Amino acid sequence: MYTTLISVEQLQQLQAGGTPLMVFDCSFDLMKPEAGAQQYAAAHIPGAVFANLDTDLSAKHGVPGAHGDVVVAQEDGVPASGGRHPLPSREKFAAWLSGIGFSNEMQAVVYDRNGANFCGRLWWMLKWMGHDAVAVLDGGLQAWQAAGGEVTSREEPARFQSNFVPGEPLAQLVTTETIARRLGQPDQQLIDARAAARYRGEVEPLDPIAGHIPGALNRPFAENLGPDGKFKPASQLRAEFEAMLMGRDPATVVHQCGSGVSAVPNLLAMQIAGLGTTALYAGSWSEWSNTPGLPTRQGAEP
Repeated sequence: MYTTLISVEQLQQLQAGGTPLMVFDCSFDLMKPEAGAQQYAAAHIPGAVFANLDTDLSAKHGVPGAHGDVVVAQEDGVPASGGRHPLPSREKFAAWLSGIGFSNEMQAVVYDRNGANFCGRLWWMLKWMGHDAVAVLDGGLQAWQAAGGEVTSREEPARFQSNFVPGEPLAQLVTTETIARRLGQPDQQLIDARAAARYRGEVEPLDPIAGHIPGALNRPFAENLGPDGKFKPASQLRAEFEAMLMGRDPATVVHQCGSGVSAVPNLLAMQIAGLGTTALYAGSWSEWSNTPGLPTRQGAEP
């Protein structure tokens, strides 16, 4: 069972050995939401299922407006988080997993073309559903192709309905109320995965207020990867996180970003580094900055 990372060679061994397996392509582009599906249609690992951040991994979807524009509409049911990419309820997500034929006995492997930014979301969500056998393909599709792995543009056949049963969560989800109540307390240390300029409030292309949650440290998610696009060695990741935390207990860490997506590579990196399972604030800056009365800060932390 693979629970954090899986290499191209290891995935190929699973495929050859007949292990119950489902591979997911989570490629996406925040500025061009249709791009991920187009990239998947052009080239994906044979047998991979496409998982769309907006329609499959979030509790919202785009519907045509009266004048041809796209209106964001909430799905039926109560989302599990707020923000720009609210988590669907566990029940709704389980129904999606069952609809694509994913079962509790399967090993899941997730990948993208985006530095594990978007596939990390599905990795975390499966942990949240109590499914531990999920791993990120280290290096993504680029590593697969560099190793000579086959890709295809053919349409994947539909799969039989399964009955995925959620288990006890293996991932911790933190709410805005909890973040606000613990702000400035030693039992909570936020880590913001956004680019440094957004964290400091110098630019803000998506949300109404620029800046960050007071007390949050900044580690852009791409810092977890080496020049080859793969995660840095565990020892290096551990040293970097420990240097940033400066003696703070890793167990107090809560990860956030703009909408709870790019925070996950930091969470995964801490787990790879042997620093334990840390929490996610899925609503992140997009929920915090849209909640009246909450404090914000610009610039770097002292």
